[in-house]
Amino acid sequence: MFLIIVFCQLSIAHCTLPIDCFLSLSPMSSTVRVRFAPSPTGGLHLGGVRTVLYNYLFAKQHGGDFIVRIEDTDQNRYAAGAEEYIFDCLKWAGLEPDESPYHGGEFGPYRQSERKAIYRRYAEQLVNDGHAYYAFDSTEDLEKMRLDHKTEQNPAPQYDNSIRMKMRNSLTLDADEVKILLDAGTNHVIRIRIPEHETLSFTDMIRGEVSFDTAVVDDKVLLKADGMPTYHLAVVVDDYLMKISHAFRGEEWLPSAPVHILLWKYLFGLENMPQWAHFPLILGPNGKLSKRDGAKYRFPVFAMNWTDPKTGELTEGFKEKGFLPGAFINLLALLGWNDGTDQEIFTKEELIEKFSIEKVHSGGAKFDYEKAKWFNHEYIKMTDPEALLEIYKDLLPSYFNNKDDAYKTAVFSLVKDRCHDITDLAEQSSFFFNTPETWDLSAVMPKWNEEKKNFFVDWANKLMELVGWDAQILEQSFKELATEKNIKPGELQLPLRIMLVGGKFGPPVFSIADLLGTKETIARINNALPIF
Repeated sequence: MFLIIVFCQLSIAHCTLPIDCFLSLSPMSSTVRVRFAPSPTGGLHLGGVRTVLYNYLFAKQHGGDFIVRIEDTDQNRYAAGAEEYIFDCLKWAGLEPDESPYHGGEFGPYRQSERKAIYRRYAEQLVNDGHAYYAFDSTEDLEKMRLDHKTEQNPAPQYDNSIRMKMRNSLTLDADEVKILLDAGTNHVIRIRIPEHETLSFTDMIRGEVSFDTAVVDDKVLLKADGMPTYHLAVVVDDYLMKISHAFRGEEWLPSAPVHILLWKYLFGLENMPQWAHFPLILGPNGKLSKRDGAKYRFPVFAMNWTDPKTGELTEGFKEKGFLPGAFINLLALLGWNDGTDQEIFTKEELIEKFSIEKVHSGGAKFDYEKAKWFNHEYIKMTDPEALLEIYKDLLPSYFNNKDDAYKTAVFSLVKDRCHDITDLAEQSSFFFNTPETWDLSAVMPKWNEEKKNFFVDWANKLMELVGWDAQILEQSFKELATEKNIKPGELQLPLRIMLVGGKFGPPVFSIADLLGTKETIARINNALPIF
């Protein structure tokens, strides 16, 4: 598609946009209404959640409303459970809407399938005004058109101004025949009649002035044979009736803009059209981030686990990977936006305060899973262990259930600074719940001797006689006995760690022993000594 795109820097000082477009966005304006309109066809992709987030932040910053409406007009692609899944994702991420099929609102219904009669009325209005027409072409007619008009220069002919007068529609049939076909209930669609060689323009809040030549735009279907609208008609009608002030969506919808501009012009007047912004793509290792990238490189691309009801295929989500909601929206916010500073960690409240559409980048943002894990690591460190326990209870392996919550909270307080996700948390915590059955002796055995073995036999006996039990008392007892036996304490701490943990990892070793308690610490030492 031929596009004429001119970019401008959207700062108030240098932008060519009218100054009143910024003044209309005063922080407490009550006129801001934004929407997210997903199709319930599968999992909620990172790009979709980022669109939600930017809409949500913009609305909250300006005292406006964030609406979710469901675009379920494509019944062939409808996936059972997908709608509920979408709202579960938004609830988990802390991005719940003000209006939706579940939250209510005065502009419902919020499912397009429940608004079917509304779209027919507007489609008929377009036909009556000469801006659209009935098309009675069968599937065979359309296939023949593509074959007959296929050339080397035009390998995929479209139903456009050069083709429409050769097809079976209300522009080529006489009025009486059209009436007979309609009265007989003959299958038909309604197509927009795109004008020839007209330049259509709009000002994108991110990209500046964007223009299109209608000569390369085809006559899109507005109303399908089943009476359901296509996206093109529905999005314009719904945005108008729901009083949407700003429409934010991914840049993949830019080629559809000329059709939508014409529909606004024909139905409601361009002065009522929302301000538009088209967000950049989120990029993976090889172009647009896809579900295949996640499977290949072993990272999630959906907000939460999604199981395809038709195939049973599971696609992993960030929630089940152990990401905290705050970390998730923080990393998404910075995939295409920054506030002009070096700050990377933002609370949701800070994002609401600092977010601005004019600082959203026009170029694609590359997703880096290692960076995503860093965000989660920072949030885990900042989160109280009690709160972590509540968040992770339903994700933790079953072997964590053999201790009470107080013990688990104490464990989390020791290991959380070392964890990036739920996998780390399980690995860093597992030895607190299960006695090691294998031991990594590779770093110990070269310097191991009978004197050191005797040290641990004696220290295990001394532990039963200790008055008090905490990390400081244990360390003091350990070092005193080492000095008495003329062994450097540093040479004994790694063997102790491996006896208690099974490997060369974990928090400070005396803190581990403190939490394990007298009986378990002694048992682990005695259990490991025979194989040292």
